[in-house]
Amino acid sequence: MFGRSQDGILLASRLLLAAALLPTGIARALNVSGFALALAGAGMPSPNAVATAAVVVQVFGPLALILGVLPRITGFALAGFAMAMAVLLHGFWAYSGGAGMTERTLFLADLGLAGGFLIYALTGPGAWSWQGWRQSTHEAPARAPARPQSANANAKSAKGPKRSPARPSSRAA
Repeated sequence: MFGRSQDGILLASRLLLAAALLPTGIARALNVSGFALALAGAGMPSPNAVATAAVVVQVFGPLALILGVLPRITGFALAGFAMAMAVLLHGFWAYSGGAGMTERTLFLADLGLAGGFLIYALTGPGAWSWQGWRQSTHEAPARAPARPQSANANAKSAKGPKRSPARPSSRAA
């Protein structure tokens, strides 16, 4: 569509989306037990397993997002993570007053992130990514346009393929 400028915008979008999760993921990775205690305080079942899984998604997901690795899987996984965390951690319906407004704002922010991750999953990372680099290295070189053949050449090719006299037939026993 816009070529290089579109690829630059997609890269900037990936960096901004990753910036929303990666710093928190690193902080939680440095204190997984503290995060698990916070989840246990919120009534989360198996808080240690949930905390570990959340840290893995919150650290490796944004790294995959930045690099543009497996965009569909990364986008859908991060969208699911953002929606789950919105419901589990920002239940604004349980609060009133200023705390309720703050939790609702955080809830909606997480849903907005989920929307951005879904858009990424559907549009892909663009050419300035690991996937774009791999696609450019695996594309076949451009072929020259085929020359039109004369009617005489078409008649000769209808008889069957020519074999080189130096090369024996593959049917020879």
